[in-house]
Amino acid sequence: MITECPIHNSKWQMVCTQRSWKRPYGVGLLVAGLDESGAHLYYNCPSGNYFEYQAFAIGSRSQAAKTYLERRFESFRDASRDDLVKDAIMAIRETLQGETLKSSVCTVAVVGVGEPFHILDQGTVQQMIDAFEIVAEQEGPAAEPDADAGQEASAEPEPEQGAAAGEGVAPMDI
Repeated sequence: MITECPIHNSKWQMVCTQRSWKRPYGVGLLVAGLDESGAHLYYNCPSGNYFEYQAFAIGSRSQAAKTYLERRFESFRDASRDDLVKDAIMAIRETLQGETLKSSVCTVAVVGVGEPFHILDQGTVQQMIDAFEIVAEQEGPAAEPDADAGQEASAEPEPEQGAAAGEGVAPMDI
């Protein structure tokens, strides 16, 4: 749709904001807050809707972080502050495609009961990242022998065909 601007007497295009199939101009925001019932996280999407989440990620390549958070969010209610910060940093790391996570590419802000809103300095964030990388390196080689054991276990013979129906079958498959 072309419309004439009453101020400048010029024609300008308003298609992107007046058609339902066009993407609206707007900004997505993650808003954290705290009240009597605890901490809350809201996502304001560009369309103007807002939703409350326990964990969420926005931005380019955020789907990997969302997936990480979805797998782990049930443990967040009982987690310590440091564990929550670790999960946030690990979610950010999931979005990097072969890049190294550094404090210069992420910012960590904390809001919680008994703790005013604040942003962790880059030195503290880098120390946390370094600690997580060391733990990941230690866990990596330890997991490999288990993988070999799993392959040996899968080499066990198949159950006999004459076995009773339902034996060795998962309950949802019966």
